[in-house]
Amino acid sequence: MSKRTAGKWNRNRHNHEFLGSTRLAGTTLHNHRFAGVSGPAIITGRTHVHAIKANTDFTVQHFHKIKDISGPAIPVGLGRHVHFVRGKTSFDLGHRHAYLFATLIENPLLLNSR
Repeated sequence: MSKRTAGKWNRNRHNHEFLGSTRLAGTTLHNHRFAGVSGPAIITGRTHVHAIKANTDFTVQHFHKIKDISGPAIPVGLGRHVHFVRGKTSFDLGHRHAYLFATLIENPLLLNSR
């Protein structure tokens, strides 16, 4: 594998940690927390997105599923990037929750190789 091909492979084969809290909802107002690791990069034109899947914590006798696709990469400097994710949880116990979060940067301990 050439150095050029290897570099492209490394840029495209990464994932992101994420964590967040849902907005308040339900008959008894409450929210849920969630965390996870995205799927690998899905190339879309000149950028990429990631699949996001997680279960929320179990509170008020239920949990919700989160299944979404992130927005495109947003550069944050030093060759790093994040993604925004906005959506709604699964419908459980008569309600769903909205969420909005940004992923963490990829490979946070990896020194910038540029």
